[in-house]
Amino acid sequence: MCQVYSNVLMIGTADKAAGLQELPIRLLVINTGKEAIQCLRHEHIDTVVSRWELVDMPNGILLERILAARPKMPTVAFVEPGNWQQEIMARSLGVTAILTDDIADDYFRSTICQILKIKDIARLSLAAT
Repeated sequence: MCQVYSNVLMIGTADKAAGLQELPIRLLVINTGKEAIQCLRHEHIDTVVSRWELVDMPNGILLERILAARPKMPTVAFVEPGNWQQEIMARSLGVTAILTDDIADDYFRSTICQILKIKDIARLSLAAT
């Protein structure tokens, strides 16, 4: 039996969700900033993972709003590879981790495990064999 430890809200990053499937977390995957705001109002969320550029909230506006309302909320921003401007803006907001869209699933999973302070299931299963 697997116990769920954390609720992770993923916005505009559905393509990255598969990399987290084995972790003991509850994934809430949505597409827009507006949906994210509604979800944050009605769900207990432990971590937010968002694309920097969302259709309805470009330039990190969603992450800026989240961190203004909940400064200690762990956040992960996906920025365009090589876009230093996005990375600098995300760092200035206080985003916990900044990753590029082309990041490997293993590195993304490892980052989420570090933020949530949980063990990486994939690494544990390799050691057990």
